Amino acid sequence: MLDIKYIRDNQEKVRKAIKDKQSNANLDQVIGLDDQRRKLIIESEAIRSRRNEISGKIQQEKDDDLIEESKKLKEHLAKLELELSEIESQWTLALQQVPNVPTDDVPIGADETENKVIKQIGKLPKFDFEVKDHLALGEDLGIIDMERAAKVSGARFGYKKGAAAILEFAIVQFVNKILTSKETLAKIAQDADLKVSDKRFIPVLPPVMIKPDVYTRTGRLSPEDEDDKYKMAKDELFLIGSAEHTLVAMHMDEILNEKDLPLRYLGFSTCFRREAGSYGKDTKGMLRVHQFDKLEMESFMTAENSLDEHKFLIAIQEYLVAQLELPYQVVINCTGDMGKPNARQVDIETWLPGQNKYRETHSADYMTDYQARRLNIKYRKADGSTEFVHTNDATAIAMSRIPIAIMENNQQADGSIIVPKVLVPYTGFDIIRKNE
Repeated sequence: MLDIKYIRDNQEKVRKAIKDKQSNANLDQVIGLDDQRRKLIIESEAIRSRRNEISGKIQQEKDDDLIEESKKLKEHLAKLELELSEIESQWTLALQQVPNVPTDDVPIGADETENKVIKQIGKLPKFDFEVKDHLALGEDLGIIDMERAAKVSGARFGYKKGAAAILEFAIVQFVNKILTSKETLAKIAQDADLKVSDKRFIPVLPPVMIKPDVYTRTGRLSPEDEDDKYKMAKDELFLIGSAEHTLVAMHMDEILNEKDLPLRYLGFSTCFRREAGSYGKDTKGMLRVHQFDKLEMESFMTAENSLDEHKFLIAIQEYLVAQLELPYQVVINCTGDMGKPNARQVDIETWLPGQNKYRETHSADYMTDYQARRLNIKYRKADGSTEFVHTNDATAIAMSRIPIAIMENNQQADGSIIVPKVLVPYTGFDIIRKNE
């Protein structure tokens, strides 16, 4: 959430953010409740001060009038504390609805149609045969089975078999090697002209279940979001939609050491999404499914380096897609197509010949200290003072999307699929053929 002092000092900017992000947040309510909260705090502190003053005198004088005053002050303080607790609860809920303020370069727009393409990289493949989509390719090769998955689990689930499963395992190993290599990370930063740390990412296998209150504190769960989440009501747990959710919460209510920053994690997890509101969209194939695996980057750092870290994660994403020899474009999302906690969001869209269009495969989210305030994650500076960390998250590889792009862009006339060169050492084969 935003710092209340920042809100008070930048009310017009925050009101604009609420409007541009199409938020229902009520800034007047936030400020009004804060006024009440401050008044009650001042009044409570004055009573505590008077009680402390009286307490000393009572011990010396045993004055009945002072004893009676102290008793009344205690009763009044109890009422004030109860009122303050109620006001602070309302204030916190209202404050949590206020979205992060977008950076100056974020385009204003209502939805994804108003996102801005920054650049396009790679040549689109040309085929002298009829192009198939990934589902047709996968079914013909016997490596994707949506029909049996629907029989077992319902619509929007799938089996990946044989070469498709091996391809996913290969991608995991490939990405892990890149993100744990200081030399490669340093080269990516240098090529992107970024002066950032070459510190390695720590591989993590995080929990895929999260408590509702923790989920809320990440800024990724609100009443309007719940329809897209899988909830296990009996256990009061949600299934995560991304490893980001349990990675960023790992250090909640902690104070990190400045010398340990940036702290970078590479999480691998299964992700679960209801895809509520997407009925009729991408109903065929693996593009929009309820369950998929994903490699996610999460980093914690100081305010001074956080925007460069965001750009560095984007550079890593571009490097991974380029190494897989896939054509892509980089898009900066408009205000109406970014999350509430995001100050900036950049997507990478990879070309899918089966759809004859670019489709989103990666997102990079710049959060400033918005999540850290909610999760109470700070770092201790050399002078002993503490500040909230800044957080960034970004897709490394979503297995529901990139394998599709690999299959469709590398398909051959006979229905086989060429494996990207960088993955061959991990697959043990360079081409996917039927019955092999």
